[in-house]
Amino acid sequence: MMNFLRTIEFLGLSLWLGSDVFLSFVVAPGAFRILASRDQAGAMVGFGLWWMHMIGVICGIVILLARLARTRTFASLATPTALCVVLMILLTVVSQHAVSPKMAALRVQMGSIESATAKRSTQATAPDNPLLVEFGKLHRISVSLESGVLVAGLAGMYLMVKELTVAVH
Repeated sequence: MMNFLRTIEFLGLSLWLGSDVFLSFVVAPGAFRILASRDQAGAMVGFGLWWMHMIGVICGIVILLARLARTRTFASLATPTALCVVLMILLTVVSQHAVSPKMAALRVQMGSIESATAKRSTQATAPDNPLLVEFGKLHRISVSLESGVLVAGLAGMYLMVKELTVAVH
């Protein structure tokens, strides 16, 4: 049973990291390269980001529950590995519930401003438009949060492996 629970921990973190890498380095650049407009690409990436966030939080909770079941002690939730997972969950929740909705609202606002001229929102908005400037700021925050999730996940994976090697010896 211990091996199964440890496998669940590794699998959860691997799925989360893999989805983050795939969305960041494959889906997002591909969407902006292939789709007809930046707005369509942004909508596609936003859709993927929502799913990645939900899957990530679920994986994080499963990782922590598997760790708790495996160790049978709440102290295991205060280890560096578990704290990396908690940090990943927190960064993901902030991104999903504080940053993403503001970006979506700005995209809609820019669309309504530009709709009178039948132009697309973010791609037709003047670079100095305050809405686009704010959107850019939020996008940088979103990228920073996702980068934090990725770094914390890589650290968590390293620490999981380190725990395993210590347990074996």
